[in-house]
Amino acid sequence: MARRARRTPLEKRQEELLEVQASIRQYEECLDTLREKENELQEQILMEKFREVNGLLEEQNMSLDDLKELLATEGGNTQIA
Repeated sequence: MARRARRTPLEKRQEELLEVQASIRQYEECLDTLREKENELQEQILMEKFREVNGLLEEQNMSLDDLKELLATEGGNTQIA
């Protein structure tokens, strides 16, 4: 049975470096995936907020223009202390 030649310290470090680089790539891919998921969730939250506002407008029989007008008049009357 033939024995494998011992690896030199340089070979060991090179192999370890390759493993670390592979791990870094894997974590970067996971981060990219998580960032995409984060953006998706933020968009879904925003859409849900819009749905809630739209529901409130429908309950009050108001249009978007009515809301804009209401906010404009309220904003003009509000003073910041």
